[in-house]
Amino acid sequence: MKKLLYIFLVFFSGMFIAQKNTYVKFAVYNNAIGTASMFDLYKDSIEKVNAFKTKASLPPHLKKFDYLADNGLIEIKFKKNAGYPDSLSLEMLNEQNNLPKDRPVFIEGYQFNDTTTLVYNEMIDNIELIDSNGQKNIHISTIRN
Repeated sequence: MKKLLYIFLVFFSGMFIAQKNTYVKFAVYNNAIGTASMFDLYKDSIEKVNAFKTKASLPPHLKKFDYLADNGLIEIKFKKNAGYPDSLSLEMLNEQNNLPKDRPVFIEGYQFNDTTTLVYNEMIDNIELIDSNGQKNIHISTIRN
């Protein structure tokens, strides 16, 4: 009985960790990923915001981010000569945490298999290394307003 209870505990805790946070809305600027709330700090520098409500409505240049569009996807365009946030690649984050560069990274439960993907530093609230099926992965939670 204890073994069965332990198996259920491990199974459900793994499912809880891997759950996508459907409240987070991702935004793309210059081929890098951030969150919509993160860009609120840059309201004066933003020229245009395009909101796509479904995966099917994404333009061809954003199709590679369709796995993030469960809750829609926003494309940001900054004014000329405007300042914008710093970004880094997920493979760089993996290296900083002594993991292989190509190890998938999870952001709010969304799995990023392409670790050359750039993300904005400002959206990162917390980074954890979580062991899943004998493999450590980075799990990132974002800043929420």
